[in-house]
Amino acid sequence: MKYYLLLCAAVLFMACDSKTQKEKEIEAIPVDVEVVRFDKAFAAATIQDIPKLKKEYPLFFPKQFADSVWVNKVQDTLQHQLETEVSKKFPDNAEIEDELTPLFQHIKYYFPDFKVPTVYTVTSDVDYNNKVIATDTMLVVALDAYLGSDHRFYEGIQKYIANDLKPSQLAPDVASVYARQLIARPQKRTLLAQMIFFGKELYLKDLWLPKTPDSEIIGYSEAEMLWAQDNEEYMWRYFVEKELLYSTNPKLPARFINKAPFSKFYLEIDNESPGMLGRYLGWQIVQSYMENNSVSLKKMLREQPETIFNNSKYKPKK
Repeated sequence: MKYYLLLCAAVLFMACDSKTQKEKEIEAIPVDVEVVRFDKAFAAATIQDIPKLKKEYPLFFPKQFADSVWVNKVQDTLQHQLETEVSKKFPDNAEIEDELTPLFQHIKYYFPDFKVPTVYTVTSDVDYNNKVIATDTMLVVALDAYLGSDHRFYEGIQKYIANDLKPSQLAPDVASVYARQLIARPQKRTLLAQMIFFGKELYLKDLWLPKTPDSEIIGYSEAEMLWAQDNEEYMWRYFVEKELLYSTNPKLPARFINKAPFSKFYLEIDNESPGMLGRYLGWQIVQSYMENNSVSLKKMLREQPETIFNNSKYKPKK
């Protein structure tokens, strides 16, 4: 018995040491995060500064908009309030860099061809549907969508959406944008295809953000995450018994995939459940696939949903 305990301890120590060594390698990857505070430049601008701003930041001044649009924006009192609140929450670049530097290091470790983008910060009239936009060379982050879930600017926004409008969600949102660039959109319209697509995304985010709680990886509160974990077996049985996995019913994404205040089983438990439970189950299937198969990360991202599911040996946690 004593030998067995010592062996277990040795194995655990080697696993921890291996993980620590990997993280040391990742932390050593040189990443220089350049943050350009366009939000501050615009906040400090006068009407006379608009031509200079347009020349310096042409991407933020679409040609189809007349200068009168920017004149009105410079003078708009709500815009001034947004700028003030953003400045309070993000007075310098420290928090932004602290969030993005380890994320970019992890992406580069797993995908060496990744080019670290120049980060531009803006305000967007709290456009929470477009908080983060990425191209090959630049990343645009709307800081007014990260002021804190209880901020007064979010009072008219549904709670399940406002819950994600906080600084700690910045890195998971950025990770989502880059993950989706690496994953092909599902060719089939089955519920399983969508579950696996988002399962791949969540798997990548979890890999890239090892210190981020699983709840924030998927965008749940701690209570919602606990509900999903406690009810995983029940949910899976429901999906199987109702033959939902290979269904192409157009109502299924709204019920189980899309962001929503709750999932729709059409049962009494609905109001207790979080939304996006199809994504959660897809995440568990992808995790099981990676644990039970010797495949590279890149190969997994290319695999068809049915291949991943059929070879995952997934069993819901009881």
